[in-house]
Amino acid sequence: MSEPIHEFREAMHRAGLLPPDAIEADGALHRFHVEGDRGGSRNGWYCLHLDGRAAGVFGSWKAGFSSTWAADGKRQNDVEREAFAELIRAGRTKANAERRTEHEAGARIASALWARAGAADPAHPYLLAKGVQAHDLRQDGAALVVPLLDIHGLLWNVQRIMPNGGKRFRPGRAGGLYSPIGDLMNPALLLICEGWATGATLHEESGHPVLCAMNAGNLLPVAKAARAAWAGADLVICADNDRKSEGNPGLKAATETAKAVGARLAVPEFPEGMSGSDFNDLANLRRAAR
Repeated sequence: MSEPIHEFREAMHRAGLLPPDAIEADGALHRFHVEGDRGGSRNGWYCLHLDGRAAGVFGSWKAGFSSTWAADGKRQNDVEREAFAELIRAGRTKANAERRTEHEAGARIASALWARAGAADPAHPYLLAKGVQAHDLRQDGAALVVPLLDIHGLLWNVQRIMPNGGKRFRPGRAGGLYSPIGDLMNPALLLICEGWATGATLHEESGHPVLCAMNAGNLLPVAKAARAAWAGADLVICADNDRKSEGNPGLKAATETAKAVGARLAVPEFPEGMSGSDFNDLANLRRAAR
């Protein structure tokens, strides 16, 4: 292995990205599987050239970052600086274009699945277990189909929920998407939460519209999109209180999101010794106590 390629690999390691077994230094975009990602996915990417001063760019679509590297770290002259800047622009443009193409292909598949699905059965085992209504969900076979939209109302992906509660996203875009519940025409108050059943509970108990971000990591992208789309709305981030998990990741993400977008924060509080983490769990506990 040449020294520049070795140094490039080390830069990827330092950034927390495990590089592929082989690095092609041909100036073209290359993709690879990132350890820990879904099997068969290729969210990692890099572009490396060895002409003149060796330089490259790499990143992960799922983690949402990119980084640059240049050999020996010495000050670049004007020609090298411009060549390096062009490499970075080209690499990121290629990566973004390929990612966009994949997302659009995924959106077409998701839209076809949504179109063929019928209305959800109100007696679906998952809905009964959670004690919520269907709220315009659809059903494909035994699976509930949850639509995932952007702020323009375009469907990019879906989540499938099985009768036993198992959940699976289709491959494709996920960041910044949400599943809406309720009327989003000029809302005065807008709730943002993690899971769909939590959102259904919040809507049924409050009457306010809800954006379900589907996971803690997506709360901030959804909240930022909501702030841009509904600037006049009072935003409330409704946390999952993961009090039995180290660091309480649900509450941490919700608190950081609320601070970042100037929103209010709502946290479900549970009686001592009671299990549960979200507003749906809390509602079911209250129902059971009646």
